[in-house]
Amino acid sequence: MNLIKTERLTIRPIVADDWKNIKEIWVDFNASSLSKYDMPHNTDDENVRTRISRWAEANKGTDHMFFAICLEDTVIGYSAFNIRESGHEIGYCFHSAYHGKGYAKESHLALLDHMRTLGIKRLTAGTALNNTPSVALLKALGFVLIETEKVSFYQDADGNDIVFVGGVFELML
Repeated sequence: MNLIKTERLTIRPIVADDWKNIKEIWVDFNASSLSKYDMPHNTDDENVRTRISRWAEANKGTDHMFFAICLEDTVIGYSAFNIRESGHEIGYCFHSAYHGKGYAKESHLALLDHMRTLGIKRLTAGTALNNTPSVALLKALGFVLIETEKVSFYQDADGNDIVFVGGVFELML
């Protein structure tokens, strides 16, 4: 895949050397109030290096696509598209220093155009309904809420699941 250029950003396939940048994004995310709505990210150097190396290796076709979203030479976020039964599921994360500036929307509009050129017809995304920035981004990109589900990634001190309502969003390309 060639580079995708937007007005302010460069989008490229993730490479193994991106692991330090992705680790910074995950450390930042784990410290945020939104982290309770996602699986915890292991930020041990070796774990991150191994995982990002697997992402880079998997980046050979359209089943699994991992993109670094760069402002000049800085990786400010990433987006992943993984094949599912009836389309691809999208996931993304941006460093909080770049939130609220339109970078996620700008990069994802370009990535959606790229998905269309690959013949991908359906995308889904899951996020907590309480994660209002993510819900707003998905809606701005044209995704619609198609179902809700109860989700839990964590337990309280007594071992009880901490449950929240997750939304499943869909976009037909």
